[in-house]
Amino acid sequence: MNYKLENFFSEDLPAASSEYKGFPEYNFVGGHNSEKNIPVKELVISAEKVILKEGKNLALYGHNSGPQGNLALREFLVSYLRDYTGINVKTNNILLTSGSLQALDLVNKLLLKKGDTVLVEEATYGGAISRLENLNVNHVGIKLDNLGICPDHLIETLEILISKNIYPKFLYTIPTVQNPTATVMPEERRKKIIEIAEKYNFLIFEDDCYADLTWNRERPKSIYSFCNDERIIYCGSFSKSIAPALRVGYIIASWKVISKILAFKNDGGSGAIEQMILADFCKKNYKKHVDELVIELERKCELMMQCLEIEFGSTAEFTKPKGGIFIWITFPDVINTDHLFKVASEKGIALNPGSEWVSKSENGMNKIRLCFANPTDKVIRDGVRNLAQICFNEFGIPSTRANIKR
Repeated sequence: MNYKLENFFSEDLPAASSEYKGFPEYNFVGGHNSEKNIPVKELVISAEKVILKEGKNLALYGHNSGPQGNLALREFLVSYLRDYTGINVKTNNILLTSGSLQALDLVNKLLLKKGDTVLVEEATYGGAISRLENLNVNHVGIKLDNLGICPDHLIETLEILISKNIYPKFLYTIPTVQNPTATVMPEERRKKIIEIAEKYNFLIFEDDCYADLTWNRERPKSIYSFCNDERIIYCGSFSKSIAPALRVGYIIASWKVISKILAFKNDGGSGAIEQMILADFCKKNYKKHVDELVIELERKCELMMQCLEIEFGSTAEFTKPKGGIFIWITFPDVINTDHLFKVASEKGIALNPGSEWVSKSENGMNKIRLCFANPTDKVIRDGVRNLAQICFNEFGIPSTRANIKR
């Protein structure tokens, strides 16, 4: 028998990844942040301080704070989230994770089994969709408008599902700077969503990863803050507000939820040094840092919108985001964005095809998501111009640039 390593692999694994060879020249994907706004000097000061003071705790799993993560960082979150989101919790209601992706994985493991059904927004985070599909969990999309989830369609969908004896486990929602539409759900609609959850008896998983990045740094209170029982699980992250490479996120939930997750979160704890540094940094610098970051992000957003208007004109429909790092763009149906993604990738332009960011892939075939936080101004200008030219070459539109025929 011939030896072949692949014969020993588990079945049903995804296709192998290609070797990393650097980012493409025009990289408009991923949750990367603005390089100029990484607070390097302040992080260095905090790192030196906490390692000298608390470095001996690195000898311990949990660095003398227990399995839920750095106590000082959890104390910061208790205070910050109370003031900014209306959430009132104690430190034992917070579990620090290796980014919000681990939070999604942990909550999915807690609640889901093969064949379950989850409600999602009709356009939502691609990483959440792929995780549900990998678990063989059904996801059903709920319509969105410019204020987020449409309550009437949520009710209509629930009635149809229940008539088929299908009872969703939870609703996954990104109500503040929704990904990818960047809308913000008002408080009255948040309260309505809770009422529906109580009536139809499902849980709510509230993902607030982009919520700190509203342009005016104001936001509605979290859905979690309005709930009087334990049906809401909340997650957040420092990836988008400070640095994605730090890989620190968190789950907020009742102790029943946290204690059960701790029983199977057997990774020895999430990264200690990052948590220690963030705990010191955030107490002194977080608000000032994010206030400055959103100014730069909004400037880049405006630049990308200007470039889209020049290069695509009416071919690209979009609404200015309420915050965040991305723009959700709709093209005429003639433009197949899966094909555009493929051709653009071959020419050094990375974008998110809409089919990967919607519950029904066919509903995203004329949409793309472009991220603007990390690219330089020149990359944004040149990349959007090149993308428009590729689009014209493949589909015949946009036929004009700055109102001049191509």
